Amino acid sequence: MQPESKDYNTSRKKLALPEYGRNVQNMVDLILKIEDRDTRNKAAKAIVDVMGNLYPYLRDVPDFKHKLWDHLAIMAEFKLDIDYPYEPPSPEILTEKPKRVPYQQSLQKYRYYGKTMELMIKKAMEYDEGPEKDVLIYQIANHMKKCYLTWNKDSVDDSLIFEDLSNMSKGLLKPSSMELADVKVTQPKQQYQKQKSSKKGNQKKHH
Repeated sequence: MQPESKDYNTSRKKLALPEYGRNVQNMVDLILKIEDRDTRNKAAKAIVDVMGNLYPYLRDVPDFKHKLWDHLAIMAEFKLDIDYPYEPPSPEILTEKPKRVPYQQSLQKYRYYGKTMELMIKKAMEYDEGPEKDVLIYQIANHMKKCYLTWNKDSVDDSLIFEDLSNMSKGLLKPSSMELADVKVTQPKQQYQKQKSSKKGNQKKHH
């Protein structure tokens, strides 16, 4: 008597989209064998409805239905001959390399100022010339100085901050003759070492 063969997941076909589960994949495999086109169309629509029910919170997301039909095509290995309501994807979509995300040079060179500072500079560039803009430039420059000292060194010349501000604003924000505030910042590394040595000192006292 032959031993009964067991159906393990490791011996089954790899799921193209595991998030839909083995049962949905089996349904897709089944409709590939249906010869009547109208029956295939109805079966495909029923499967898409099942797929949508798995993620009801995404029903209001734009193009959600479109994505479901695309996923159906992928799970059928692009062999399903039906009347798609959308242009079906091509097999190349699975081997297509992601597009390179362009990074602004300012984010690389001036990253220690942070994204918020970059957004503030862009906003200040929209202001008309006048006292209000001058005050804003002064506040931005002071905050830049604080950011610079936090992550770089103990002191910095104001002229360097002004130069960075001018470069980041493409020359549109040029501070007039002004002196920035005397900013004193505890370096994160120094602060950590100070806390560590203080903790050791307290431990010695207890012993």
